[in-house]
Amino acid sequence: MNLPTICVFGLGAGTLDQMTLSTYKRLKNSNKLYVRTKAHPVMEELELEGLTIHPFDDVYEVHDTFQPVYEAIVERLVSEASSQDEPVLYAVPGHPLVAEETVQRLLEKERQGVIQLQIEGGQSFLDPVFTALRMDPSEGFQLLDATSFTSSDWSLNQHLILTQVYDFFTASNVKLSLMEQLPDDYRVRIVKEAGGAGESVVEMPLYELDRAFQETSNLAVVYVPPVREEMLTRHTFRRLREVIHVLRSPDGCPWDRKQTHQSLKKYLLEEAYEVLEAIDEDDDDHLIEELGDVLLQVMLHSQIGEDEGYFTIDDVIKTLTDKMIRRHPHVFSTATAETSEDVVTNWDEIKKQEKQGKENDQSELTGIPKSMPALMVSYELQKKAAKVGFSWETAAPMWQKLEEEIWEWKEAISEQHDESDIKKELGDVLFIVVNLARFYRLQPEEALQMTNTKFKKRFMHIEKRLLEQGQTMNDVSLEAMDRFWDEAKQLERESEGE
Repeated sequence: MNLPTICVFGLGAGTLDQMTLSTYKRLKNSNKLYVRTKAHPVMEELELEGLTIHPFDDVYEVHDTFQPVYEAIVERLVSEASSQDEPVLYAVPGHPLVAEETVQRLLEKERQGVIQLQIEGGQSFLDPVFTALRMDPSEGFQLLDATSFTSSDWSLNQHLILTQVYDFFTASNVKLSLMEQLPDDYRVRIVKEAGGAGESVVEMPLYELDRAFQETSNLAVVYVPPVREEMLTRHTFRRLREVIHVLRSPDGCPWDRKQTHQSLKKYLLEEAYEVLEAIDEDDDDHLIEELGDVLLQVMLHSQIGEDEGYFTIDDVIKTLTDKMIRRHPHVFSTATAETSEDVVTNWDEIKKQEKQGKENDQSELTGIPKSMPALMVSYELQKKAAKVGFSWETAAPMWQKLEEEIWEWKEAISEQHDESDIKKELGDVLFIVVNLARFYRLQPEEALQMTNTKFKKRFMHIEKRLLEQGQTMNDVSLEAMDRFWDEAKQLERESEGE
């Protein structure tokens, strides 16, 4: 059984003399020609040649967006082809396989075994666009659809041509997306009717782009030249990776070259704490800087891995992406999670499955980094123990246990036990305090950091007030310092009340 056949022809980029001879002969001898749109320079010439043309422009008027338009056109073509013995002839602007969504959908129908497709080439609009721009696409070139364009789609070091820039709205969206990566006055160009009698190339600053599309046009493209100025690429991951590579290269920085995973450990910890400080300060600029410093540590470790031939930043990113997808089946698969508690339950179960079969992972308490601060290790140990039921269900026995541990600590001090015993009793006090914090869903490390910050601010306030009076802490009594301490507390309350 023969499948219904659709023959697709490319009308070329401009006038009739730009159409291929084989396409012209085939269309000239046709009884009926379907075209996606009559808004093409060659349409009038074809009608003068006596062709009967059936455009799909009416479909555009029915729908508000392009996707249902393309779907409707394809369905009508398939229906026509199924109802007759002869192939259906369908013509599109330019080349059928360049920026032509309806042809892509017809190709999908062919893959599904619904139709048989024949494609006759035509001159793509790209050839006259390249000529108009005096551009060599082999330098690196991207062709993207403006209706779905986002700034992350574009590689700044490549030529960019945006098609489907029909109107003010589309051009405005393109402008805003480009401004996420480019300065407002970056020079772009609009090419209209490339290869035709009305061809024009207009250059303008990016912020004026949408003003050039006050009237609807389906024969225009936007050209964005590759970014050559290094300063304009410093926000990109690619440039960051280049910088780190240079720093670690033989001609780079002596300090960066000699670093190892081991030598960098302390810096990663310091930078992480500085991020926490920036968060507590509620200072976005400071947070940006400190997050950058943490990212620097990730990049340095990854570059060391690449230099030694073990792994690259791409491996780090892929491993993280795989993990996020795997541990969020309620987002990327068929699992369900209605609450954040459900998410945590799923997450823990997936982690448990991942660890099955691994050596030294038989205990419920494995997986806690040894280098983590003791307060955080205590919290994680108790959290893991609680998940298997080894925990009090109410706070009352915890408070009772805290009183016992404090008494034992005081007793060890009063009876002058050796220092080791006193430290153990203090550790017991801290351990039960952490357990209480966990019960009340508080992170003790964060709480202590907040108190440290509060103490530092109040202490510095005392220093400032004494300095205003020409004094230092060595000049005044504790009672005098306490007055300024209380003053700092009052200022904090007033600030929080604003």
